Amino acid sequence: MSVLRRILALLFGISLIAALTDCGRRGTPSGGPKDETPPVLLKAEPDTATLNFDASRIRLYFDEFIKLQDVENQLIISPPMKYPPEISPMGGASKYVEIRITDTLLENTTYTLNFGQSVVDNNEGNPYNLLSYVFSTGDFLDSLSLTGVVADAYKRAPESFISVMLYALDTAYTDSTVYKEPPYYLTNTLDSAVIFQLNNLKPGPYRLIAIKDDAKNNIFDPGADQIGFVPDTVHIPTDTTYLLRLFKEIPEYRASRPTFAASNRILFGYTGGKAPEIELLTPIPDSVRTLLRRIPDKDSINFWFTPMEVDSLTFVLHPPTEGKKIDTFNIKPLNIEEDSLQLTWNKRGDLIPGDSVLLSSNIPLVSLDTAFIRLVDQDTLPVDVNYRLDTLRNRLLLDFEKVPNQAFILEALPGAVTDFFGDTNDTLSNRWSVGSPTEFGTLRMTLEGKVEYPVILELENARKETIRSRVLTQPEEVTFSWLKPDTYRVKVIFDANKNGRWDTGNFLRKEQPERVVHFPSPIEMRANWDNRETFTIRE
Repeated sequence: MSVLRRILALLFGISLIAALTDCGRRGTPSGGPKDETPPVLLKAEPDTATLNFDASRIRLYFDEFIKLQDVENQLIISPPMKYPPEISPMGGASKYVEIRITDTLLENTTYTLNFGQSVVDNNEGNPYNLLSYVFSTGDFLDSLSLTGVVADAYKRAPESFISVMLYALDTAYTDSTVYKEPPYYLTNTLDSAVIFQLNNLKPGPYRLIAIKDDAKNNIFDPGADQIGFVPDTVHIPTDTTYLLRLFKEIPEYRASRPTFAASNRILFGYTGGKAPEIELLTPIPDSVRTLLRRIPDKDSINFWFTPMEVDSLTFVLHPPTEGKKIDTFNIKPLNIEEDSLQLTWNKRGDLIPGDSVLLSSNIPLVSLDTAFIRLVDQDTLPVDVNYRLDTLRNRLLLDFEKVPNQAFILEALPGAVTDFFGDTNDTLSNRWSVGSPTEFGTLRMTLEGKVEYPVILELENARKETIRSRVLTQPEEVTFSWLKPDTYRVKVIFDANKNGRWDTGNFLRKEQPERVVHFPSPIEMRANWDNRETFTIRE
């Protein structure tokens, strides 16, 4: 009988272990369905839409624990408060958001606190989309609204977090107000939307602008911010949908203090696009040679000079336009190294027939001796080439026929090029190959519709680099050949001032940027493809 009990006890133990193991398996967390439900606002103290508001604290209660995320960017208060309210919780979880008002509120004014997507649940981060709280310090809520779209004046898409502002056109407003004071009404496009809406507005005339407000101070800083504006007065109420095209202004002229960039070079920086006239006041020996050269595509000028002994140098910078300040600078030499000649090819490896071949120099080039340069093909046969020295841009241009399915080898011996200081190049060599036409595609583009010539047709690759450009003065089919397999974009610039480039705008002068229209879809190019596209321009 004792043996039977032992057997029964053993069977019971095995069953118990199996049951516990099975329970353990059933209890292993699988994660369950993901919580995708945003928090729910249960109540507000005081209630939203409160009239004659005089509280100093607002609380918004939710059905679950929440936290604040990116609230410094997401929260928009309209009209802006001079002293921002204190918001909590910051860095922790809570079932309510508390706003403590530290500013003196305006009388008879409707305020909107738009939290964007900054209120999220504590577990999964599901946002309460566009949470807002509205109150009025007067007897009624303003209820008018305005809608619009923000676009980039040149690129396909604008930046995120664009501030859209309404300034009341009262007796205190001037165009300089946007540089000094925050607007009366304010909203934000957040991180994805391009459509905006300003709500709870009172009737009246306004100035409507948008800025990429990097400093987050609700004023326009032309040195840092992009701006877009409606040139005409906006009258509220309105059913018009407004378009604001963002652009970066060319800044006003200003000279920077020059610096010794090397022991034989002084760098002059400036803003404003147009270069100043630079005058050296310090007497120097006749044996010393000097040279001024603007740095291509930069607001900077290099002042090169051969060796001399001076305690300091005094320069006068004459501004490019009248009425601007004349600057005088005195600078002392530094014990730093001198610049030495460095040459760089713009192309190595693959070439296509339309490519330019350039040899760029960091120091101005003064002479060329083609007797020290030899260009041959893959069979070592000499290739006809035209060499041209561009002394303004410090480069040597090589113009030769890029024959398909052919390789080219160049060798330049010492003495081929000479720089401002009399130094010459070391031995240079380079090799290029031109592929077969079947490895590339051809795009043919025709413009139709509301086209006002001249226009500039630009082609961008997938990295948003402009690789081809054509100026059109009349209707014609444009052919972009030798395109590598890639995805391309096309834009049309309406060149209103006929200077062959896109021009930006200016707020104070009420100048809008030149119009840019983008082809609506990307264009895929494959090897040996011949694509024909029609770009219909509408109003």
